[in-house]
Amino acid sequence: MDESKKKHGLFQRFLDFVEWLGNKLPHPVTLFAILAVLTLVFSSIFGILGITVTHPGEGNEEVAVKNLLNAEGISYIFESMTDNFINFAPLGVVLLTMLGIGVAERSGLIGAALKAFVLAIPKNLITAGLVFAGIMSSVASDAGYVVLPPLGALLYLALGRHPLAGLAAAFAGVSAGFSANLLLSGTDVMLAELTAAGATLIDPAYAESINVAMNWYFIAVSVFLLTFVGWFVSAKIVEPRLGSFTMSKEQEEDLSGEDVEGIQTLQPVEKKGLILAFISVIVGLILAALLVVLPNSPMRGSDELGSYMDTIVQSPFMSSLVPIIAILFFIPGVVYGIVTKSIKNDKDVAGQMSDTMASMGMFIVLAFAAGQFVAYFTESNLGLVIGVYGAQLLDSMSLTGVPLLIGFMLVTALINLFIGSASAKWALMAPIFVPILMQLGYSPELTTMAYRVADSSTNIITPLMTYFAIIIAFAQKYDKNIGIGTLISVMLPYSICFFFFWAVMLIIWSLLGLPLGPDSPVHY
Repeated sequence: MDESKKKHGLFQRFLDFVEWLGNKLPHPVTLFAILAVLTLVFSSIFGILGITVTHPGEGNEEVAVKNLLNAEGISYIFESMTDNFINFAPLGVVLLTMLGIGVAERSGLIGAALKAFVLAIPKNLITAGLVFAGIMSSVASDAGYVVLPPLGALLYLALGRHPLAGLAAAFAGVSAGFSANLLLSGTDVMLAELTAAGATLIDPAYAESINVAMNWYFIAVSVFLLTFVGWFVSAKIVEPRLGSFTMSKEQEEDLSGEDVEGIQTLQPVEKKGLILAFISVIVGLILAALLVVLPNSPMRGSDELGSYMDTIVQSPFMSSLVPIIAILFFIPGVVYGIVTKSIKNDKDVAGQMSDTMASMGMFIVLAFAAGQFVAYFTESNLGLVIGVYGAQLLDSMSLTGVPLLIGFMLVTALINLFIGSASAKWALMAPIFVPILMQLGYSPELTTMAYRVADSSTNIITPLMTYFAIIIAFAQKYDKNIGIGTLISVMLPYSICFFFFWAVMLIIWSLLGLPLGPDSPVHY
């Protein structure tokens, strides 16, 4: 056996071990329930011990671990249970988006669009297209998590390839590439505000110069790097490891024959339906644009925000992308269904939406268990304590230069395993690390970009990421026995490669002293 094959075999065996170990974990619903109970137990232990930390973003306020097993905590557990469920962040986003997508899928629009997509694009570029679309979907906030992974799986299935490979490629693009984009998004706004707050501690004047586009040049170039890396990992590691896929009779009954049949040609009625559906999408996009692009548009941001771009990025429109996307799926789905006769009346539309919600049962159960855990973890302040101690560990190492950036990214990746929210982590870390790196000559913009690289790259391997549950639910449509370990083992190669190549690119970028965005230097 030559050396390259030996290494390849060793890596595959490592992934097999990760899958075996992860699948020893209980069902995701049970796991989240166990984590919720453990959170209650540790909150009680640390609360009794009086563990406290200084909150870096709240005027140096002392924050203690809250005991959730005392009288007050037990009351909170029962009183908050319903709210924890309905306020679980992905729940409303997923169900609302799936109402629109369900009509588009069950009317046959998505199946026909997939045929057109495959016929129009060379098959060797489909994976790259999926990863690219996933990366770009971050402009629509979290909607990409709900839209693209199931579409990727369905596309691969239609091509006779393993659907989990398509799901993985799309998930990698959406999540691991979340901080790369050719356009600006709400994420850029949120991070810029928190970065400026951290920079104010050292240089208020400099903080005022930090802008929303502070990382734009770098994240735009990153799109092409990550697209290539995602395609390479999919083609050379993930898909070969998954192998071929054979549907059971039960799966054939569950999945629409329209979607899984071989893609060869489009029927005349399909072409007509696609054309009219496409026209309805264009009309919908124009109407949606009118809500924000004109000076007096009803969903435009305040002119006091400054530039034209700021009034769009920081607008009610950007906060409403989920329902807008649902509508932009729903309308062409209905149009296509009417043309192809898959929708004859309003009862058919209601039935298709109802069937879609019925298929989301497992996710709803997962959302209940995960919602309790996330709420307890936040209420107890355990996430804050873990984050602060992790940040202090890096500060105590007295690293400088490239090792400091690497150390910072590794700590960010570690904290990401415990705190899923990007805004929560950066709100915690920015007041610590932005001033530290400024004093060492690194700009707040560079610190922010280093954070984004580590945070995005590791999103796909932590079960505590809020959308991890929905990805498992999508995957179980094709393999009911899939567990957390299987999904992590599939996504781990993406995480490792994205982190490595993206970090190398950032280090080279910083050594060359290239600006990260408009008026955004590498050095302070």
